Amino acid sequence: MTLLAIFFPCLSFLSRGKIFTAIICLILQITIIGWIPAAIWAVVSLNNARADKRTDKIVNAIRQRG
Repeated sequence: MTLLAIFFPCLSFLSRGKIFTAIICLILQITIIGWIPAAIWAVVSLNNARADKRTDKIVNAIRQRG
C-alpha cells in the first residue's frame, strides 16, 4: 500500500474512500513538481490512518478489560 501511495498518490486516497481528497491530490499530481508533495502527503496520510487504527484497537481493548 505504501508503494501505491508513492507512485500513484491519488489512487491511495481513492482506495481508502477519500474521493474529494483524491481529486485534490490528482490536481496536485498533474505536474512533476506537484507529484513529490502529493506522494509525501499520501504516505503521511496512510501512516496516520494506520496509527489511528492501532489507537482504536488499544482503546477498545482497554474498554473491554475495564
